[in-house]
Amino acid sequence: MPGSTNGSNATKTMGVLTVGGLVVVTAYTVALGSNGWLWFGWVVLGLITLGMVVTTRST
Repeated sequence: MPGSTNGSNATKTMGVLTVGGLVVVTAYTVALGSNGWLWFGWVVLGLITLGMVVTTRST
């Protein structure tokens, strides 16, 4: 994509990993039951991704 930088590519990658993580954690919860640490880890990953999105758009 013209005008894209490494920062935006990294942000897109983090977004894909975050969504993929959500799918994995949800599948684990359905198959084996809820695990609070997995959900906590996913929330932390989501917050990091959100932080990357905000800083990428502000520059």
